[in-house]
Amino acid sequence: MKKDEAGHRGRGRALYEEIRARMADGTYGPGTALPSTRACAAERGLSRTTVSAVYEQLAAEGFIDTRPGAPSRVAAAAAAPSPAVAMPGAGGPPPDQAPPGARLSSVGERMSALDLRPDAAAVPGAIDFLYGPLAGRDFPTLPWLKALRRVERQRPARLAYDDPRGAAELRQALQAHLSRTRGLSCDVEQLVIVNGSQQALDLCARLLLDAGDTVVVENPGYRMAHHVFEATGARLCGIGIDHHGLRTELLAGVPRAQLAYVTPTHQFPLGAFMTLGRRRELLDWAASSGAWIIEDDYDSEYRYAVRPEATLQSLDGQGRVIHVGTFSKTLSAQLRLGYMVLPRHLVATFAAAKRLADRHVATGTQRALALLLEDGSYDRHVRRIRRLQQARRSALLEALDRHLGPRVAVQGAASGLHLVAWIPGLPREREAELAEAAGRQQVQVYPISRFYLPHAGTCTAARPAGLVMGYALLEPAQIDQGVRRLAAALDTLG
Repeated sequence: MKKDEAGHRGRGRALYEEIRARMADGTYGPGTALPSTRACAAERGLSRTTVSAVYEQLAAEGFIDTRPGAPSRVAAAAAAPSPAVAMPGAGGPPPDQAPPGARLSSVGERMSALDLRPDAAAVPGAIDFLYGPLAGRDFPTLPWLKALRRVERQRPARLAYDDPRGAAELRQALQAHLSRTRGLSCDVEQLVIVNGSQQALDLCARLLLDAGDTVVVENPGYRMAHHVFEATGARLCGIGIDHHGLRTELLAGVPRAQLAYVTPTHQFPLGAFMTLGRRRELLDWAASSGAWIIEDDYDSEYRYAVRPEATLQSLDGQGRVIHVGTFSKTLSAQLRLGYMVLPRHLVATFAAAKRLADRHVATGTQRALALLLEDGSYDRHVRRIRRLQQARRSALLEALDRHLGPRVAVQGAASGLHLVAWIPGLPREREAELAEAAGRQQVQVYPISRFYLPHAGTCTAARPAGLVMGYALLEPAQIDQGVRRLAAALDTLG
């Protein structure tokens, strides 16, 4: 046998075993289309005859289905792994056990120790009061597709990496939008487009914190932000919330802090609106302690019964506030579009970190959003979705009053996409029990305990059971039925 023929046969056998291994580990599931023989041959540097022979062997053994003029597809029988195929890593350590001598960094160790459970999966048939996601039917599909088509027609001559701060046209349109709607005073150069507000928080943690630094956070608060700070090794100092927002009088007792993270326009999750006086007190504290402030303006588009207050960024005269916003609460969390308004002296550092992290946010989506901002489509969409969310909010308030009456106390309903329902007659220790009882009634609700720091201390000792109830996914009829089911669940607890 000639040497080159033996080599091709050996490589053909290697291709056969690779495809079988991918079928066995689920990479190629039943119904998956395999590459054409021509494409596979070009990719592997094999002759098409060799690839065709491999596919014919797989078809003869019942692992793929072939039809003239159609791609070869993995057959249902291929779902069961064959003991004849040696899987990579066989005989090594268990998949959840590190090999001997391997270690994580200190950051990796802290991340692995965090409680980062995914949100509970939707239960078919259940009415879900989950906070966070928007309903897919509310997305402005036609304007978005129109904008994407315009972007495609304007394809640039050079498909190169873009500015890590974001596409110039989006930053320009966003600067005008934020000045008009939020009163922010900033230059285009101070704006950085990020992959959602979570990336903004990660950049702040990596660039502004060292292990051992103190971070002031709201308690209860946004736990995903807390986890980002904890991963750096920072120590969290929780400050309580009342009906006027962060209790700034408690800041005097905080040891020297490096950073404070707040949601002043609609405190998460309690919904408090930080007064102007407290905003100024927070800024004064930051100036005297040398701390940074992250202002998370995550859902300011939804204000129903309160007027917009001056942002911390617009009141900041010393360049200490980093303003963070997102389009996840108006368009879609799946777009991963957010932004930061940075003090001028931080822009270069954050741009460098953004370049190292992921170069930049996908340019096509940035340019499409810029078009929506420029032609007024985004403003029209926000007005429409605000009306929808206000109707859902009203439906939830009416349903809570109708079905639960004095058994519930509502907080934080003046703005946003959720409210807190306190159950004064039920101790906080029974929140999980209430959620389980609601689940049996085919309604999903979420205890507020998950948003408190684990070492909450005496400031939360006397509180009753509470639920964070989002309404953006539901229609009024569903909301009424869901609250009726919740009332039935509460009845079962005695």
